[in-house]
Amino acid sequence: MVCSSAIESTLNQRYQVVHGWPRLPEGEILGAVTGVALDSSENVWVFHRAGRTWPVSGVLDLSPIELPCITLLSSQTGELIRCWGEKLFAMPHGLTVDKDGNLWLTDVAYHQVYKYSPQGELLLTLGERGIAGDDTGYFNYPTEVAVAADGGFYVTDGYGNARVIKFSARGEFQYQWGTKGSAPGEFDLPHGIALDAWGNVYVADRTNARVQIFDAQGAYLNEWKSAELGRPYTLSVCADGSAFVVDGGDQPQAPPDRSAVVWVNARGDVLQRIGRYGNYDGQFRMAHDVACAADGALYIGDVNGARVQKFVLSPC
Repeated sequence: MVCSSAIESTLNQRYQVVHGWPRLPEGEILGAVTGVALDSSENVWVFHRAGRTWPVSGVLDLSPIELPCITLLSSQTGELIRCWGEKLFAMPHGLTVDKDGNLWLTDVAYHQVYKYSPQGELLLTLGERGIAGDDTGYFNYPTEVAVAADGGFYVTDGYGNARVIKFSARGEFQYQWGTKGSAPGEFDLPHGIALDAWGNVYVADRTNARVQIFDAQGAYLNEWKSAELGRPYTLSVCADGSAFVVDGGDQPQAPPDRSAVVWVNARGDVLQRIGRYGNYDGQFRMAHDVACAADGALYIGDVNGARVQKFVLSPC
């Protein structure tokens, strides 16, 4: 993460794309990239849809995707380390890696949350496969997971339900907050979630075009909202309280408007916008997730562009 002492100096630099990263084997391609995360070795985990796309009808295919949906890349070289996850998922969405290297994944078609070991061993499943609900045992298109220091975790739930749910480390329901709406503490598509160093909870309230901030128990603290911030899809919070917020754009029918990652300080003031809409290196068709490395490098997943890109700070 970019530390607080580095912010002033890095404002004299701009994020630039690293051309030629990743370096996938001949014939190997990614599907729609929905999740990106780093492990303790700062290798890059990618969750993608392996050729499946979100249908125009909105009716999701419940058949498992035949190809691997999880790819591990070297952060330095971009080379493929391994991939797995074939015949496990129907519509991949959120990816989080905890301090032990375990992967937390959401599947919006199956309405489930999973915890996997890095080797692909299933450790925990929440929700009932293919069944939507709004009680403590079900989800309705869950979107992302954030894991606390004690192993407890939060789930944004999501496209169907407008709530955040807190679970114990063993997956036991503890509490929830949020209803459909635009007032403080209400949500209209809670699409992404992250925690800061103090345990506060940041929720990308996508359709309300804001990031809401809560304490660990769900009490409302603040929000970030501005035209420059755009429409937050998710975010990565740095150790100093600054954050990288994914602006996926409004996605009108035509023409496309924008897509970028927005670097903000702890007050939500915009420091830089990184990238714009497009197909070229350094551009996005729909940025969907971001991960920040200790050296400040960014890894940004693009769902419509079906790729992940690396950005580093360079002199202006």
